[in-house]
Amino acid sequence: VQLQASGGGLVQAGDSLSLHCVVSGTSFSGITMGWFRQAPGKEREFVAAIWRSGNKYYDDSVKGRFTVTRDNTKNTMYLQMSSLKPEDTAVYSCAACRTCILSSVRNSQQYSYWGQGTKVTVSS
Repeated sequence: VQLQASGGGLVQAGDSLSLHCVVSGTSFSGITMGWFRQAPGKEREFVAAIWRSGNKYYDDSVKGRFTVTRDNTKNTMYLQMSSLKPEDTAVYSCAACRTCILSSVRNSQQYSYWGQGTKVTVSS
């Protein structure tokens, strides 16, 4: 299973940015997908996840600003980020989970497959 994240870049506070994660080597429609991020000097943290059913989950810090979607025909997950803040600056990674437990969707240990990450920098 391979995950390829892209779409990062340098933007100003208040701008929008869209990340993509293309998955290959597995049945995309049957897996739960998640976005995580890691800021310099900080631990990796949960951003959002989208279940096989399409149900979505967000960290409170991005709720209302970020939207996670998936297109099973393109084996791709998206993260639409708007109203970006400097504190959103991080390397964003996508991850895939075959047997996620709903109560632990925020737990990175559940995710077996990871992409390489794409850097998002938000200037003030």
